[in-house]
Amino acid sequence: MEHFGGNMDGHGGGRRGGNTSQPTVPITAATTRRVLRYFLPYKSKATVILLCILASAVIGLVPPLLIRAIIDSAIPGGNLSFLSRLAIGMVLASLVAGFIGVAQNYLSNLIGQGVMYDMRNHLYGHLQSLHLGFFISVRTGETISRLNSDVAGIQNVVTGTLVSIVSNVAILATTLVMIFWMSWPLAIVSVLILPLFIVPTRRVGRIRQDLTRSIQEQRADLTHILQETLSVGGYILMKIFGQEQEEREKFRKKNWEVMRLQIRQALVGRWYFMIIGLFGTLGPALIYWLGGWLVLRDSMSLGTVVAFVAYLSRLYGPTSSLASVHVDVTASLALFDRIFQYLDMDTEIVDAPNAGVLPCVKGRVEFQDVTFHYREGRPVLEDISFIVEPGQTVALVGPSGAGKTTITYLVPRFYDPTSGRILLDGQDIRYVTLPSLREQIGMVTQDTFVYHDSVRHNLLYARPDADDEELERACRDAQLYETIMKMPWGFDTVVGERGYRLSGGERQRLAIARVILENSRLIVLDEATSSLDSVSERLIQSALEPLLRERTALVIAHRLSTILKADQILVIDGGRIVERGRHSELLERGSLYTRLYEAQFRDQELSTPSDDKILPASSEV
Repeated sequence: MEHFGGNMDGHGGGRRGGNTSQPTVPITAATTRRVLRYFLPYKSKATVILLCILASAVIGLVPPLLIRAIIDSAIPGGNLSFLSRLAIGMVLASLVAGFIGVAQNYLSNLIGQGVMYDMRNHLYGHLQSLHLGFFISVRTGETISRLNSDVAGIQNVVTGTLVSIVSNVAILATTLVMIFWMSWPLAIVSVLILPLFIVPTRRVGRIRQDLTRSIQEQRADLTHILQETLSVGGYILMKIFGQEQEEREKFRKKNWEVMRLQIRQALVGRWYFMIIGLFGTLGPALIYWLGGWLVLRDSMSLGTVVAFVAYLSRLYGPTSSLASVHVDVTASLALFDRIFQYLDMDTEIVDAPNAGVLPCVKGRVEFQDVTFHYREGRPVLEDISFIVEPGQTVALVGPSGAGKTTITYLVPRFYDPTSGRILLDGQDIRYVTLPSLREQIGMVTQDTFVYHDSVRHNLLYARPDADDEELERACRDAQLYETIMKMPWGFDTVVGERGYRLSGGERQRLAIARVILENSRLIVLDEATSSLDSVSERLIQSALEPLLRERTALVIAHRLSTILKADQILVIDGGRIVERGRHSELLERGSLYTRLYEAQFRDQELSTPSDDKILPASSEV
């Protein structure tokens, strides 16, 4: 099967440990607005959170006022009853604030999880809609990392960052009003210190933003290493060549890099925040000095000074938090930026605006002057034209890389032609809906994929509503039923990761059974049997009989029997059809087909016993 090379859509195709990161994109107002759109479905819950924050900010003003009353009135007046009420009031205020905090935390987590749920669904759905070239050129570990760790990282934006911003702004605003009401001279002194908390924030935020992006990229590399080396195929390859130590070393180096970056991220700005702590002690010292002087002059009560100092923690604490929140916001938006890079990739294969539903087809396929390229100026297919009538089998033959698989991938619209048209029963396939088109096409690919699930669920993937009788009939037609009955749990036997508990021939027959169960009128088949033993090949050959019966088939031929049975053979070379005809006609010409036949198929003819061949009576040999 040809693999579509290169860097599609700007993605690197490096195998291991390479950095596939995109260039850093500045966080803009447009990005921020785009992020906020994900919160619109939760605006009612956000309103309740806002009310909780305002209530909590107002209640937080009460304890210092009660402290002032205790110092200035209850204790000097010897009023034990009043003192008790004030003390109980402090406890109740704290209790009410705690209940409000629990409700606020619950709602913020609800929103955070909801946004993660929506974004992960959106991203997964978008990835499903991307064309095949994306998945060939981008590492699986990179994609999984963005779906998992990047999306998970944005929860902190909701449960921590956004709520913290609103909460700290509310506390700061209510506290400023209160301290200016209590004493404007002391308030001015307190406010003059605030700029010292803010100045270095922008630089620290930029550094942490870059570090967050780098950490996510390195985690993607780490996920890719795990995905390769801990898969069944990677594990077997590693053991065969004794590469355990080398793989451990690669993992250790990448893991160390992640650790190093995370330590840097944790320490960035810590000196700055230490200085902020120093400023936090400077304010109370000045207030005690100035307030004490006013108390000595009988211009202010002692309770007012103590209450004022208590309010300073509500002034400097939120200011310090807002400074660090700015750092966290820029870092968190870097995660959104990485997610948006994927969401902004074009979905090239989409339904046309006027696309209609394709009804049940007879199976006539026509290629009209089809040209296709992955990169401008480098065509993979040029001027491909042929017709397959209903019920006919057309075999595609040619050297590796000639474009055979590309032709088969154009039929279900994994790609669209660069020019020309493909018709199915006379309808341009670009103007019918993708689901209705692909319902009409059954595919058996060379690299048969089987889920880590039971045989039954792998079969039902083609038709979830199929009953046991239909499953049995499809498996009998695919020469698989007896094999399944010998398995420990029959149809409920789990086949293992990528079907490694099945042989290559069994996986291929399971794929054939799936397509038989689907009952499509058009079959696209890349029959990979060259690496199978003669028994498995013979069973697959028998399984193909009911699959191809009365169906239109476009087959990449790896086997002599398919060549002999084909109604038409298309010889592909360099992306063009260089020969076409039946087997005997092409042999007589002595051109490329003859050379391919002698190199690829003659050994099969000589080595296959005559009673193993299943040839139609009218075969022209």
